Amino acid sequence: MYPIRFAFLLPLALPVAAYAQTLEYTIVIKEHRFQPGELTVPSGKRIKLVIDNQDGTPEEFESHELRVEKIIPGGTKGTVSVGPLKPGTYPFFGEFHEATAQGKLHAK
Repeated sequence: MYPIRFAFLLPLALPVAAYAQTLEYTIVIKEHRFQPGELTVPSGKRIKLVIDNQDGTPEEFESHELRVEKIIPGGTKGTVSVGPLKPGTYPFFGEFHEATAQGKLHAK
């Protein structure tokens, strides 16, 4: 009888993070550069990055620290989800144009 009576408490037992809203940010690739080149996001939150490749050629969004890599064909958008992140700086780069496609994600 008790399990049924207290079943309504089950959702309260789930981690609060399960109910947290994912924050969305856009990074544009244009002329083989990321815009903005640096982005500040809140730490402790799940982040969705929309990568908008406005170049005519593909680019690979990659970050060893964020543990992500994704090829974004030219003229398309792709998404990458990361986090929740600890406070710190997380560099990212475009593997196909590494000399110019560099950026940093700052979690504060």
